[in-house]
Amino acid sequence: MTDEQVLAEFRAAEALLEGHFILSSGLRSSRYLQCARVLMNPARAARLAEALAFKIPDKLKIQLGSVVSPAMGGVIAGHEMGRALGLDAMFVERPDGVFHLRRGFRLEPGQKVLLMEDVVTTGLSSREAIKAVEEAGGQVIAAAALVDRSNGTADLGVPFYPLIRLDVPTYQPESLPPELAAIPAVKPGSRAAVAA
Repeated sequence: MTDEQVLAEFRAAEALLEGHFILSSGLRSSRYLQCARVLMNPARAARLAEALAFKIPDKLKIQLGSVVSPAMGGVIAGHEMGRALGLDAMFVERPDGVFHLRRGFRLEPGQKVLLMEDVVTTGLSSREAIKAVEEAGGQVIAAAALVDRSNGTADLGVPFYPLIRLDVPTYQPESLPPELAAIPAVKPGSRAAVAA
């Protein structure tokens, strides 16, 4: 799947938004990818996950024992990646502000895991999820995401395979370009923004 085909999937789902957005990191952006909308169609979600699974090297895929994703945004993406790879998919969540495996999910000691995200911007949530997997006994050997908003600058500490890399500038709230500052900000997504 080419980058243009990936973006076409987002456009078809009305999931490529333009405006003034407050990201979970607290940063601001003029574009937002609403993965929940692109993943709400099971056939589209499967196509995207299968295309991403194709990008992960076989030498990594054969080592994997499961897929883990961070809740909320990564749950559907992780489930579809599990389906594409023929692996169990589970998720970590933040009942107390810190990611944990819950709901009876367990990893065998040393079990090799693919961390699956919907969107990576700074990589902070991914690194926090990786830490939770490690604390649960697993070993994240690679990460994947539908979208890398960092355009390759996010360091997750493991090999990272995004379906598409985008260069979408982000800004500190006090450093907005005038055209963005003129638009009222909205906070999409599943988490409250952190102070930037």
